[in-house]
Amino acid sequence: MRLASFSLADGRPRPGLIVGDEILDLSDPTTGLPATMAEVLALGSDGLERARAAAAGAAARHALSAVRRHAPVPDPPAILAIGMNYRAHVAEMGREPPEWQYWFNKQRTAIAGPGDPIVLPSVSDMVDYEGELALVIGPRCQHVPAARAFEVVAGFTIVNDVSARDWQWRSPTFTMGKSFDTHAPCGPELVTSDELGDPGSLAIRTWVNDELRQDSTTADLIFGCAEMIEYLTTAFPLEPGTIIATGTPAGVGAGFDPPRFLAAGDTVRITIEGIGGLSNPVVQGGPPAPIGLD
Repeated sequence: MRLASFSLADGRPRPGLIVGDEILDLSDPTTGLPATMAEVLALGSDGLERARAAAAGAAARHALSAVRRHAPVPDPPAILAIGMNYRAHVAEMGREPPEWQYWFNKQRTAIAGPGDPIVLPSVSDMVDYEGELALVIGPRCQHVPAARAFEVVAGFTIVNDVSARDWQWRSPTFTMGKSFDTHAPCGPELVTSDELGDPGSLAIRTWVNDELRQDSTTADLIFGCAEMIEYLTTAFPLEPGTIIATGTPAGVGAGFDPPRFLAAGDTVRITIEGIGGLSNPVVQGGPPAPIGLD
């Protein structure tokens, strides 16, 4: 099953089910489901089964070509990302494989959808791409053993962990350099575990324009998806709709000599086997205007 968030002329993101070249509105009253993707995912397996059953019902459908696509979870409660989790990426950055999982957060306001522009902030000229497999949490969970981790995974999608490297490297927490607006493109769909299968050997590739920059598989992960969930939930609960980015392969712009960062006019396209492709144009941002000031 493939889920997505979309909007019509009113601009309100709503949860949908992909059916061929159409999207079924899961917020339609006939489905009995909530109005947002995070609320649907909070229902766990029951919510997913009700979404599946909606395909046989009378809920409104729209042509995919006639709607705007958003990130599968347009309002995630958190975006958590693991660093240095592909062996070849660790090597290209001149580092040693980590003994422990190395986590940082991206502000939830950085979320963007398929086709949305990646905005280069005027304060950075070292903006980089990172194609990543992401998993999305279903029901609220804590203290989840690795053996049962996939019971709390609603599905999988693609994230571009866009990084302003100069801002990232100024702070050991990475948060500032990872959280500029539009720097978490996500999508295009949320593919449920029963359709995707084993996430441990998926081909993952990133192109900048027509040049293949990253070409790997998730078999190169140091810590697997189940290990990540067990580790994170040891410390705190994961809320429905939380996006967990699982690390990036070798081939990031910072790994080249000289570095090859993004420029206005570029397009970044990421594909992951079994999920699809996420494409975003790169544009130059202007001087920011103050918000919330008289």
